[in-house]
Amino acid sequence: MAQLLHQYSVDLAWTGAGADGTATYTSYGRDHTLTSGGKPPLPGTSDPGFRGDPDRWSPEDLLVGALAQCHMLWFLHLAAAAGVVVVGYDDAASGTMRIESAGHGQFTEVVLRPRVTVARATLPDGARVDDDLLADLHRRAHEHCFIARSVNFTVRHEPTPVTVAAAA
Repeated sequence: MAQLLHQYSVDLAWTGAGADGTATYTSYGRDHTLTSGGKPPLPGTSDPGFRGDPDRWSPEDLLVGALAQCHMLWFLHLAAAAGVVVVGYDDAASGTMRIESAGHGQFTEVVLRPRVTVARATLPDGARVDDDLLADLHRRAHEHCFIARSVNFTVRHEPTPVTVAAAA
């Protein structure tokens, strides 16, 4: 079976040099901009604990966000294929990073907390759309998520109970 390869390109431009550049640890800003093709620029920085701007995206924010996005996109795909009509999806994802005394660090886990709203409580064949069905879709989405498959830490899922949209 032939393998498909996808390439991704992002341009990074550091905007925090200021007047003195990296003369000292405190003399430079951590601000930068990420761009890719014609997409809107993404303002980046370091974590505020490392002198970053709390109003900009840190690499850590982006990693947690990438895991949440990837999971959601696979979940929606699998839900559509299973006949589950999802009309709302949000997630309160969080990540834990451990910093060691020498300054090294790594994520120890990310927890996804998806909240799913479905249009109907039943599938076209009459089967119930319940928490067990959605748990299976979440499990399968995790198995397919390219980002989750690429990290070396635990990505857990704590979905809330399914919500059925109010009838109009």
